[in-house]
Amino acid sequence: MKPTVQAFLHEPSSTYSYVVSDPSSQRAVIIDPVLDFDANSGRSGKESAKQLVQYVQDQALNIDWILETHAHADHISAAPYIRQQLGGRIAIGSGICEVQQRFKDIFNLEPDFPVDGSQFDHLFNDGDRFHVGSLEARGLATPGHTSDSLSYLIGDAVFVGDSLFMPDGGTARCDFPGGDAATLYQSIQRLFELPDDTRMFICHDYQPDGREPRFQTTVSEQREHNIHVGAGKTEQEFVSMREQRDQSLPMPTLILPAIQVNIRAGHWPPAESNGTHYLKLPVNRF
Repeated sequence: MKPTVQAFLHEPSSTYSYVVSDPSSQRAVIIDPVLDFDANSGRSGKESAKQLVQYVQDQALNIDWILETHAHADHISAAPYIRQQLGGRIAIGSGICEVQQRFKDIFNLEPDFPVDGSQFDHLFNDGDRFHVGSLEARGLATPGHTSDSLSYLIGDAVFVGDSLFMPDGGTARCDFPGGDAATLYQSIQRLFELPDDTRMFICHDYQPDGREPRFQTTVSEQREHNIHVGAGKTEQEFVSMREQRDQSLPMPTLILPAIQVNIRAGHWPPAESNGTHYLKLPVNRF
C-alpha cells in the first residue's frame, strides 16, 4: 500500500522533513522535524516546524509517531514541539544508547545523564514492526553514517535519513564518532535488496551542479546510478572513496549544538541557576 508523503524543505540546513499518512485512516507520522536555530545568536525558532503542524491540522491527520532517523549533526530536532502541538511518541533507533555514551564523554555531560535512550518515548530495534493506520511499517538498522542510523519502511516507501543522498549526490560521510564506511556500504546493500520500485526519500539534498532540489528516488535508480555506491561498486572501492572524501569535508556548522540537544530527544540541557540553558563547546576534541 502507498502512504501519502508530504515533504518540507528546511533550506538553511538542506534538510527534508516528512509527514507520512495513511489515506484510509488519517493516521500519520512525522519524520525528522527541524527546529530553527541561529548559531551566532543562540536563538531558536519554530517557524519551520509550524509548517508541519499547519499541514497536519489542515489535513485532519492524527499523529502516532515522531520518528528520528538518527541523532542529527546538522540541525536541531523539533520533536518536543511537534509532540506538544500534535501528540505522538518520539522514537529513534536503539543505537542511540551507544551515541549517548560516546557523546556524554565528549561533552562531559552531567553525571546523571542517562545513556539508555530513556529521553525518547520508544526505541526501535532492527526489524521491529509497527503500523501507521492500515499501513505496515518496519525499522531497518542502517548504521555507518552514525551508529544509530535507522531507516523506516512504511508501505512502499523507505525513509533513509542521511545514509543515501540522491543518486547524483552519493552517500553520507562516515567520519563522525561511531561512523564507519564499510558498515555504511553493508547497510546500503541491505536497502538495495528492497523491491526495485520502492520509493526512497532522503533527508538532505545539496543540489549538485545547482539543479533543483529533489527528495524522492527509487531503489532501482539508486542501485544503478548512485555515483558513490551504485553500478556494482565494491566495498573496497566505496571505502577508499569515502575515507578520502571525508578528509576534505568541513564539519557541519551546527554539529556541536545539535548533537547535545538531539541525544536528549530534542530537549535542551537542564537550565542552570539563572534559568538559562547552555550548550558546551569542547575545545580540540574534533
